[in-house]
Amino acid sequence: MPVAQALADFHASVAQCDSLIANAHQLDPAGQSLLPEIDRQQITVAAFLNMFIAWETFLEATLSHLLSGALTTSGNAPVKFASPPSPEMAKKMVIGTMRYFDYGNHFNFKKIAEIYFDQGIPFKPPLDAVNASLDDLRVMRNASAHITSTTQTALEALALRLLAAPSAGISLYSLLTATDPVSATGGTIFATYKDILLVTAGAIASG
Repeated sequence: MPVAQALADFHASVAQCDSLIANAHQLDPAGQSLLPEIDRQQITVAAFLNMFIAWETFLEATLSHLLSGALTTSGNAPVKFASPPSPEMAKKMVIGTMRYFDYGNHFNFKKIAEIYFDQGIPFKPPLDAVNASLDDLRVMRNASAHITSTTQTALEALALRLLAAPSAGISLYSLLTATDPVSATGGTIFATYKDILLVTAGAIASG
């Protein structure tokens, strides 16, 4: 089942990102970090960006397969308004006359889902449920790609809201590795948003 494979691939990619971050923060027997701080920072931010890319890849694969006739993991056939003969043609339909389609832009993705699927199902309801978190992820994604006064201001505002503390000059690394104040398990901000994506991907795949 292509949708099940897309979900499995996403889980594998996220697990690899987790592994990268864990390995980057390993300690020696004396309790000292094995890697210098700059390496830990770069590996962590790269792992986050890889996770976001994997999310985009999952959305593209799932949409193109469902649009071309695949079933969800629960065996449902979503009601759709087009029937391209292959996932490749489905991707071309989504791109249309544009140079590319940004699957990381959840606002535009939901619009596309509503165009091709009845009420945007199975995509729109799960994405609507975590819309604010997707906004946050977009802010972090932009900060991982380039730091400007605009992206830094947005990152600081996000950090202030998530950590409930002044966050002037905060880096994406510091935010990702900070303990999430609302986490019941004492997990990091990265872990919180990772879990949100995993749950949302599962809901989309199952239809």
